[in-house]
Amino acid sequence: MTAPQPPLAALSPLPKADGSATYSYAGYTVTASVNGPIEAQRRDENPYEALVDVVVRPASGVGGTRERHLESLLQQSLRQLILIKDFPRCLIQVVLQITASPANEYVNTKLVQAGTDLSILPALLQAAVLALLSGAVPLRSTATCVVAAVPAEPAHDSGKPTVLVDPSPRQVDLSRSVHVLAFTSHNELLLAESEGDFSMDEWDCVFETAHAVCCTQSTQGIDMVLDDDQQQGPDLHRFVRSIAEAKVAADLHWK
Repeated sequence: MTAPQPPLAALSPLPKADGSATYSYAGYTVTASVNGPIEAQRRDENPYEALVDVVVRPASGVGGTRERHLESLLQQSLRQLILIKDFPRCLIQVVLQITASPANEYVNTKLVQAGTDLSILPALLQAAVLALLSGAVPLRSTATCVVAAVPAEPAHDSGKPTVLVDPSPRQVDLSRSVHVLAFTSHNELLLAESEGDFSMDEWDCVFETAHAVCCTQSTQGIDMVLDDDQQQGPDLHRFVRSIAEAKVAADLHWK
């Protein structure tokens, strides 16, 4: 199976934000901005740690329940990455603007994010992490995230579950279960969200596949190849590292 186009990212596209990034992959494009640490309002301040505020804005229309759910998941994840105890009574705000989403092959229109849709989570988290790096916000580690789906009909009879990495909207609709997993740069599980019906064997296979994509570093480029029973995926760990290194090199070019 052919691997999707490699991810694309740019750091600091917004000059008036403390940190910003644009991330594009699998049909999604997200622009993130970070401001902080700044002084929090008295009613929100915490004397022991910083408040992390995440705002998700849809590609069109006004945000609703689905955006609030995504904000909750992202806030919990980012709080594990940011050194929040170093900034008591402060606020770190992350704003994520969805600017593009993949076309749904069934209706030939832009996919409207449903309340339980998880496919947008990896793009949101990657954009947020890159924006935090751009804003020099102290982090315990970076993070990488991937979405995987277990199709309703297996592609073979080997007995091993088939896992699709970065499935299209149509593949998501035809899958029995969809999973989003995020790992830190220390190979620790950061986020695990699933929907649909799946067995423990399928979950184990999804975890192994996601771990390989997020944590295994390749030696050539950013593309990696998984087992024959699994789909190809990008080396996200190497990708995040290469983007940060390129930004540092550009900032120090004057020297």
